Amino acid sequence: MQTHLLSSTFSDAYGRKVILIAGWVIAIPVPFLLMWAPSWNWILLANLFLGISQGLTWSTTVIMKIDLAGSQNRGTAMGINEFAGYFAVGLAALATGWIATNYGLRPQPFYLGVVFVVAGLLLSVLVVKETKGHATQEATLSSQTLQILPSQKDIFWQTTWRNPNLSAISQAGLVNNLNDGMAWGLFPLVFATAGMSFTQIGTLAAIYPGVWGICQLFTGALSDRIGRKWLIVVGMWVQAVAIALIIIYNSFAWFMCAAILLGIGTAMVYPTLLAAIGDVVNPAWRASTVGVYRLWRDMGYAIGALLSGVIADVLVLSQ
Repeated sequence: MQTHLLSSTFSDAYGRKVILIAGWVIAIPVPFLLMWAPSWNWILLANLFLGISQGLTWSTTVIMKIDLAGSQNRGTAMGINEFAGYFAVGLAALATGWIATNYGLRPQPFYLGVVFVVAGLLLSVLVVKETKGHATQEATLSSQTLQILPSQKDIFWQTTWRNPNLSAISQAGLVNNLNDGMAWGLFPLVFATAGMSFTQIGTLAAIYPGVWGICQLFTGALSDRIGRKWLIVVGMWVQAVAIALIIIYNSFAWFMCAAILLGIGTAMVYPTLLAAIGDVVNPAWRASTVGVYRLWRDMGYAIGALLSGVIADVLVLSQ
């Protein structure tokens, strides 16, 4: 989460492309560490490199797409970006699972990682163009008064608390990912307690991110046409209804309806919040603001996981 903040800050200072390339360079050791790890500490080190790399590369690609898309297509760009990212994660999991089943756990599945890192690094170096100039040009044409670039401390507090729009977006992002963290951590225990089989639990766990990923292709574009606010508001209420259904009912059919609704609600909110950040903030320091937003948004995962553990203990769901 801290890497999101650093990558965005450095993107405003040094440009987007260099940060993107740095993220892929940091990823180079990851597949080799996983292939040859003699102990668990090597696995932890690989995850450290992977976390830093993911924070640098994903945050930077989000910022670059916001730079390029413009206000009229920003939601569409965010929807495509988030769909592509999570769809690729699903395909990679499917491919590595097949390889592991047919050829073994190590090292064969991690050869894909080598291919991904090489492809990402080469594309970043040879194909990707710097987009910071687009943001600078947009800032000169912006209706907002162009001021001296605020300090990182001021940007942090503006995004977190002082600016009502930015603060509300950050809070909504945190709550959205808190719901997501609880969905992954707590809902399987709820389903198991309700007597669902492993197959049913796996199906429910797949429906939610599947619906979420696909629907983002449409909800991001929809936000460009009808606006951001009400799509976010309705999306949060849809998530609330989905969670209520899981609490009230104990059948697979109702759980499936809830998983679908939760995916739709999350898809309405997730790309739209990113687009809203791009709309509100001055383009000159937009990257830094996106980093602060992503810091608070992804903090929701950690809070959701902690709440899941506490609630599971209190309600004795794990027994």
